[in-house]
Amino acid sequence: MQQIEFFLNREFVQLNQLLKLTGLCDSGGAGKALVAGGGVSVDGSVELRKTCKIRIGQVVRLGDVEIKVVAGDPGPQA
Repeated sequence: MQQIEFFLNREFVQLNQLLKLTGLCDSGGAGKALVAGGGVSVDGSVELRKTCKIRIGQVVRLGDVEIKVVAGDPGPQA
């Protein structure tokens, strides 16, 4: 399983935007389609709300990819 850490420096990110920002889809609209199709889970439960608020500490899964939302900023990338 591929694991991604997503650094969140605000209160929340919408689920469809999280999928876009992590590169799992090309646009927010494509993210909405993935969620509507029932292929996305949040903290182990299927999530059908396309723009639900994802907060620090939550885990999102799409297929064999798991996104852990953590606090902070990734800093400069080497």
